[in-house]
Amino acid sequence: MSVTGTKDLLASIVVFFVALPLCMGIAIASGVPPALGLITGIVGGIVVGSLAGSPLQVSGPAAGLAVIVYDLVQRNGIEMLGPIVLLAGLLQLVAGLLQWGQYFRAVAPPVIYGMLAGIGVLIFASQFHVMVDDKPRGSGIENLVSIPEAIYKGLVPMDTSNHHLAALVGVSTIATILLWAAFRPAKLNFVPPALVAVVLGSVVAALGRLEVNFVNVPSNLLEAAAWPSAENLWRLTDPALFGAAAALALIASAETLLCAVATDRMHDGPRTRFNRELCAQGVGNSICGLAGALPMTGVIVRSSANVQAGAKSRLSAILHGVWLVALVVAFPAVLGLIPIAALAALLVYTGFKLVNVEQIRSLAAYGRMPLAIYFVTLAGIVVTNLLTGVLIGVGLSIAHLVYTLTHLKIDLSISDDKKRADLRLEGSATFLSLPRFCATLELVPKGAELHVHIEGLQHIDHACLDALHDWQKQHEKFGSLLVVEWQDLVARYGNSAPAPSKLAT
Repeated sequence: MSVTGTKDLLASIVVFFVALPLCMGIAIASGVPPALGLITGIVGGIVVGSLAGSPLQVSGPAAGLAVIVYDLVQRNGIEMLGPIVLLAGLLQLVAGLLQWGQYFRAVAPPVIYGMLAGIGVLIFASQFHVMVDDKPRGSGIENLVSIPEAIYKGLVPMDTSNHHLAALVGVSTIATILLWAAFRPAKLNFVPPALVAVVLGSVVAALGRLEVNFVNVPSNLLEAAAWPSAENLWRLTDPALFGAAAALALIASAETLLCAVATDRMHDGPRTRFNRELCAQGVGNSICGLAGALPMTGVIVRSSANVQAGAKSRLSAILHGVWLVALVVAFPAVLGLIPIAALAALLVYTGFKLVNVEQIRSLAAYGRMPLAIYFVTLAGIVVTNLLTGVLIGVGLSIAHLVYTLTHLKIDLSISDDKKRADLRLEGSATFLSLPRFCATLELVPKGAELHVHIEGLQHIDHACLDALHDWQKQHEKFGSLLVVEWQDLVARYGNSAPAPSKLAT
């Protein structure tokens, strides 16, 4: 085997260890059997890995979609998950064939960061209850406000309940993640904390013979597949379900392509071909839809592990899917030893990490508005739902863009003898600011020499230039003179500026 093949083989084992607990944990967070998460991981590795436009990106079930899937399952039943994912995959495939891959990247960073943080809060809040072998409440707010109740159940043993035992497993799992990440030996640096934590949580449950809930995975994954019926496929003609599939396709595509951009920054190999990646995701989600499994995206946790482990080609992603198949086929009983509380604890930690403080600090460097968009998006997701929260964030970003493109700061200073006036313009002088602009010009004393400073001007349209021209014509009879850096104006705005004869320089 070549050096490249050897590196891909070793990297695939690392990615397999990272993906295994996440596939099952995200399935549980989505309200579906763990087997459906494994199916998605297998398809994401073998199928999407073979077709991907981002060779080192690894696809599979994503924490970012868990909230959407959970809501879809609760509203429409698990039998409609497959048809909706199938339609979402077909929409992605069409978008890729139409060369729309680049457009999915046109989302402001504050919205993306806010979306990830909002998802993190929702996952943290819901899985905190699962970590004590309890059920999540009806909404994100309800899950958040009832966390003290979950803590109480985990601390205080109750008759005929196992909440405190599950809490022991969950706390052990999180503690292991933190300790292994901080103190693992250099020689074992390739072993992911999540795997060690889940193994230790399983050992704690086994040695203590704890009566907690365990993962239930069938020996034959095909038994877990829920093939969509013709009746359920026909239900996709319902505008609400079609809209749900379109929203799923949109968010999954944005998350995948943004993940691909992040993955590209980690290595010096081939860059992502975005339309091919979108087509590959469409094929993968279509197959997952036919199997009734979870939807997939490119996943940054698995992708970064792949790059850091030394992967050089798509072979690593493909092989990690092969290892998932091998485990499920050869050792299905091993998966049944994993406590659900351990997987939930892993997701509690994942949700917490999605609220990235460094991202908040980076946004703060650009001013208050990016922070406002971030927190409004986050709050919108938690209070309403993922799609609504993202749309609120996008709407606020567009409003801020419009404000930035149309806002004009006008500063007029007049000398004591009223023979000179200095007009400083900053921002964009457009017809929308014309009333204020003209009102300011009217304050210039008759006979004064008006100096217009345009160093801070980003744009000026024909309406404002005409206003300057009209002011000059009207005040020439009083001896006024308009002084402006004409060459600079022409250099910036070209043919949109009036001819030199109309402005004094």
